Amino acid sequence: MATSVGFLAVIMWAMLALFTDVSGKVPPFQLTAMTFAIGAGLGLISWLWRPGAAQHLRQPAKVWLLGVVGLFGYHFLYFTALRNAPPVDASLIAYLWPLFIVVGSALMPGERLRWFHVLGTLLGLAGTVLIITKGGNVGFEAKNAFGYAMAGLCALTWAAYSLLSRRFASVPTDAVTGFCMATSVLSLISHLALEKTVWPESLTQWLAVLGLGLFPVGAAFYAWDFGVKRGNIQVLGASSYAAPLLSTLVLIIAGAAEPTVRVLMACLLITLGAVLAAKEMLFRKKTA
Repeated sequence: MATSVGFLAVIMWAMLALFTDVSGKVPPFQLTAMTFAIGAGLGLISWLWRPGAAQHLRQPAKVWLLGVVGLFGYHFLYFTALRNAPPVDASLIAYLWPLFIVVGSALMPGERLRWFHVLGTLLGLAGTVLIITKGGNVGFEAKNAFGYAMAGLCALTWAAYSLLSRRFASVPTDAVTGFCMATSVLSLISHLALEKTVWPESLTQWLAVLGLGLFPVGAAFYAWDFGVKRGNIQVLGASSYAAPLLSTLVLIIAGAAEPTVRVLMACLLITLGAVLAAKEMLFRKKTA
């Protein structure tokens, strides 16, 4: 159940590319500030039906540090990487985080890392390489070293956030509302310092921003928090490679991309990898 809830986050992240594309030319940090404010509002609205939920924001400093570094730190490092390295190269490095989660899970109490977890994740990575690089070559150059380093830190940050969240399984998911608030404020500060403000120009663009805040940058983080704390973290890590594939499929359905043999191959690799990683969960022997 919890693993399925966590995978809902992966499904919602698949809408990220389409909504971002439709949102117009809003700068990254401004868009992050706007969407995380909506994501925080989602949590705040839910409290109207759950009196007392606000008390879950009273968490130790280390919990707040983890949450804010995880959400804001990931996005800050990702955007910094994109500014200092080719987007394809940076995205490929940044998307090592599912592999880091699966391998890093071996260090978690009560977790067992098996060969099929690793192999399934590597198959997913191979499929993601096909999606991100579009079947072409990736040209890593020394002049982009800083951007590559930021992308690597980005991947490590999200993997560490996901794994360490499991150590704080007793912290209610309501705390994510506070993390979203803090991320929105810090993103606004970054925007004012680094970017020029550009507002959406049409109702469609505003709806895309709202969609981002409600789903990929809103409900997805609540679902992911619940999943990594209570679900099978190796399966979640491996299945996360479905996000770029699903994102591409969404773009194809929306008419913004073309179906190709490369997409089919990526689909097969990522699906096989996810099934292999979830082998124990999917084909668990029934006990009498």
